[in-house]
Amino acid sequence: MIKKISLVISLMLLLSSCQAVKPKKVDTREVSTNAQERARSNIKEGKGASLKDLIGRGGATSYEFSTSNPMWRASLEILDFLPLTTVDYSGGMIITDWYSENNDKDSLKISVRFLGNDVRTESLKILVHRKTCQTNNNCKVSLLKGSKINNELMSSILSLAAKLEIENKQKNKR
Repeated sequence: MIKKISLVISLMLLLSSCQAVKPKKVDTREVSTNAQERARSNIKEGKGASLKDLIGRGGATSYEFSTSNPMWRASLEILDFLPLTTVDYSGGMIITDWYSENNDKDSLKISVRFLGNDVRTESLKILVHRKTCQTNNNCKVSLLKGSKINNELMSSILSLAAKLEIENKQKNKR
């Protein structure tokens, strides 16, 4: 009970010593209304925080943005002819819509899951589903395991990702 009372009293003392933060009035003739310019000036003046500041300068995070991740870029480039229903970089998933080229009875749906950022077979999981319809309401969906389409997609995505990674490393050396 004494600990609770002392905790409440110490919190009251700490909170009562805080002053309200009064916003500084800004003249729009002196400060740009463009958000990007204001952000750059705040960074130059040392105002603001970044993730590195919050985590620490030596943070061991390995998060890559989609434009720098060769596996992600290669997958999107290989699947660019298909209509995409879900493209979620943070969730590591690309799902296409049902696609059929000339045959209305057979269609394919491809799902690509990213298990890592490395350009390796283990970092990628590709699922290919086939939908075969006798009529509009009578359709059968099956998973094509180890199919030729699955293997071709895997090899083409990995080879393009390796090429993109080599180009990126050469660009960074310059």
